[in-house]
Amino acid sequence: MSQEIENPLVENDPEKNAQLANERRDQITRFVRTNANYYVKAFDLIGANSRFTPTFNLMAGLFGPVWFGARSLWNWAVAFLIIETFGFVQIALGMFGDLGSEARNRIGSIEGTLALRKQQLAVAVENNTEKVDVYKRTVKSLEDAVGGIRLEAQQLEEQGIWIALTGVVVLVVAKALQSVIANTFLEARFSNWLSESSIPSGMPVKHIVLSTVFAVFIVMAAMLHYSFPGTYPLLSNFPTNPEIRLTSIKSVETFFTFAVTNGDALFDFITYGIRLLLDALELIFVKTPWMVIASFIVLLTWLSAGARTAIYSSGFLAYIGLLGFWEKAMTTLALLGTAACLSILIGIPLGMFCARRPRFYSFIQPVMDFMQTMPAFVFMIPVIAFFGTGKPAAVVTTMIFGGTPVVRLTVLGLRGVPEQVREAAIAFGGNKWYLLTRVDLPLASPSIRAGINQTIMLSLAMVVVASLIGAKGLGEDVLEALQYANVGQGILAGFAILFCAMILDRIVQGKRK
Repeated sequence: MSQEIENPLVENDPEKNAQLANERRDQITRFVRTNANYYVKAFDLIGANSRFTPTFNLMAGLFGPVWFGARSLWNWAVAFLIIETFGFVQIALGMFGDLGSEARNRIGSIEGTLALRKQQLAVAVENNTEKVDVYKRTVKSLEDAVGGIRLEAQQLEEQGIWIALTGVVVLVVAKALQSVIANTFLEARFSNWLSESSIPSGMPVKHIVLSTVFAVFIVMAAMLHYSFPGTYPLLSNFPTNPEIRLTSIKSVETFFTFAVTNGDALFDFITYGIRLLLDALELIFVKTPWMVIASFIVLLTWLSAGARTAIYSSGFLAYIGLLGFWEKAMTTLALLGTAACLSILIGIPLGMFCARRPRFYSFIQPVMDFMQTMPAFVFMIPVIAFFGTGKPAAVVTTMIFGGTPVVRLTVLGLRGVPEQVREAAIAFGGNKWYLLTRVDLPLASPSIRAGINQTIMLSLAMVVVASLIGAKGLGEDVLEALQYANVGQGILAGFAILFCAMILDRIVQGKRK
């Protein structure tokens, strides 16, 4: 389609062809703004062939990233700026850099030790002690080390010319490559500009200034830092004041102290609610006879995913039971079930609310990003401050880490419901409740089930971490194995966690409706 736009010529109508050629020339002129005749010829040459057609752009080769930035080809400007910066750094390092400075610093450090050992040797010789030979060998080895490092420093300094030549070669190759491919990228941008006039054209002054300042700043900073290390501390160390960090720490501690002091009732209420659900699930999974729970899991797997998966689940349960992991596995499932149930009960309604309210969803997205990306050990600190250690704190930690996928995928599924289907339901008299229960949720159910699955899997991933703050279960065995290097126990408990995850995954993502 691009070629049809670029070469819209009619074979047997010279007058029409001339008109189209003039229109295309005017379009290219409006797009490039400078040196139009050159770009018309180059674009015609590129558009006449579907394969890559090399052309030569002297300005792109000379100015490199500045030219690409001025033409709004920022991706290529950054890529070539990195390559050219490397070349300039190599040239500056080879010509002006002190390549042997690090080796000489090592020599200075060793010479201090050598002087001390020589003094000890002189004292030993004077007193005729038994350590004379030891000190002689030490002095000899240090002197040999100094000689070897001096030779290394000399060799490094002799390599300066080759380092500079490497930089020259990199720079020349980069310039040649930019001059050959520049018109191809600009022609592709011209094709996009024809269909979308909002794409910047020409060479705006602000783009020229921005790309020039940015390129010069990056190249100069890199050259000074790598060629003259330690000369400019500002390039190596971020300018800061230790008082800023200390004040921030004190502010955070003050906030958490205030929250813990004034929020006891709220945190106790949340802990009580979590404890109720957790105790109920522990009563079901741990106190109920193992045969009942195993039969129920196998039956549920068969109903959800079929007979073959039910057989696999039976084998997994047999592994857990025969190796003595049954009670701990059920404790893990109770803890996981509490966290997953609360995450799902909160996440699906929240996702339904956000699906039709983009502003609210854009507001809570950074919060969910924080919950997913912040390391678990970091947000365990405030959880322990608010809830103490134990199973409720482990449930809250697991909810923070694993509760976001169900929200995101619920929003994704509901937004993916075709508007034509919803309009048809409305046309037949469907109210909001009918739309939600009979149209939106059924069509979004694959995405919602995927969110539930991801929440459960991420919750299982927290089993070992949660055991650090008092959660019992299989994670405790893995933690003990790590502490005492008990390889067998850790591997067997790890497989038990894996099998629990596989059973839950097959149940949630079963093929049967």
